Amino acid sequence: MYVFAAVLQLLIALAFVSIPLVRHRYGAAAKTAAEAELQRQGIPASVLKENNLSFDASGHETIVPATVALIMTVLAALQLTGNHWGQPLSWIFQPLVLIGNVLIIYSNLTAAKSVQAAFARKGDPMLTRIDAAALLKAAESGFPRWVMPILQNVRHAVVMGGSILILILIALVVA
Repeated sequence: MYVFAAVLQLLIALAFVSIPLVRHRYGAAAKTAAEAELQRQGIPASVLKENNLSFDASGHETIVPATVALIMTVLAALQLTGNHWGQPLSWIFQPLVLIGNVLIIYSNLTAAKSVQAAFARKGDPMLTRIDAAALLKAAESGFPRWVMPILQNVRHAVVMGGSILILILIALVVA
C-alpha cells in the first residue's frame, strides 16, 4: 500500500510541476495574444505589467507548484522507505493539497470576474473598460489546445483522485 501511495504522490508532484513548465514554454505566446486583445479593445498593453498580470512562470506561478511538488516528493520518499513520518505527514499535507486544488479550480472558474473586480477596485476608468473575459480567453489561446482543458482536467483528476485515494489507503492501514 505504501508503494501505491508513493506512486500517487509522485504523480501529484508531476501534475504540479506541469503548471510552471507549461507556463514557461507557452507564457510568452499567451502574453502576446493578451496584448493583441488589449490593443483590439483600445487599451495599452502596458496595463498587464502595471497590474501584475502575467501568463508565464514567474513568481508564485512557479514557487507554489514547485513547493507542493517538493513536499509530495518528500512524502513519497518517506512512504517508499517505510519511514514512520510518512503517514502522519501525509494526513497533514494531503488534505491541504486537496483543498488547495479546489481553490485552484474555483479560481479558474471565476478568473474573469475576479480580474474584472480587481480592475474596478483600482478606480481607473481605462481598466474598467477592459473586457476581462475576452482578455483571458485571448491569453488562453496562446497555449496549445491540449493544455486547456485536457492537461488542466487531467491534472485536477490526478491531484483530487490521488489525494483521496492516498487518504483512504492511509486510513485503511491505520484501521
